[in-house]
Amino acid sequence: MKELSIFVDESGDFGVYDYHAPFYIISMVLHDQAVNIVDDLKILENELSNIGWPKHSVHSGPVIRSEEEYRGYDLKEQQKIIMKMMSFVRRLNINFKSIYIEKKHIEDSIEATGKLSKQLAVFIRDNYAFFCNYDTVKIYYDNGQVEVTRILSSVFNALLENVEFRKVIPADYRLFQVADLICTLKLTELKMENHLLSKSEIYFFNDERTLKKNYLKPLSKKEL
Repeated sequence: MKELSIFVDESGDFGVYDYHAPFYIISMVLHDQAVNIVDDLKILENELSNIGWPKHSVHSGPVIRSEEEYRGYDLKEQQKIIMKMMSFVRRLNINFKSIYIEKKHIEDSIEATGKLSKQLAVFIRDNYAFFCNYDTVKIYYDNGQVEVTRILSSVFNALLENVEFRKVIPADYRLFQVADLICTLKLTELKMENHLLSKSEIYFFNDERTLKKNYLKPLSKKEL
């Protein structure tokens, strides 16, 4: 039985437009279960432990913005956490896909849901042979936003016959945390392209050249 796991995370919300959160993003990490990542996981756990974050569930946005449990740590400490996650992603044999909308052009949540659903449908149709190569496609999501759950359920079930859904706890799956990282970096890329980077983002990444070289370019090689 060939199984494909898809870990899904989102960035943003379906509320009214706010210039602080101008985009809505859904990112999907695709992992062929025949590809063993146990050794890669062990390396990540050891690396996080070595820098003082053993068994820690990484939440990339707050790391970059110095929020929540990352508040009070110096820049180099925060950068180490993200770089360990980036090294993990580089080693992994995975793919990803991000779909997004710019909220200022969206009237309401109905239009937002429709546009994202269409993008997801196009992605599946464009890679239909790839998905049909698997006996089972399992979607892992934390059900954090009901609109995303509806989009995933309606589109995947409409286009594929071999889909199952699993509710996850983010701390239990490193690949879910990778999806979170990809969402965060995609948001940062979109903000950079639209000259909307915050002071904390500029401070964390130093400059756009470093952001592109160390984060966006390596990540782009994994995009399906």
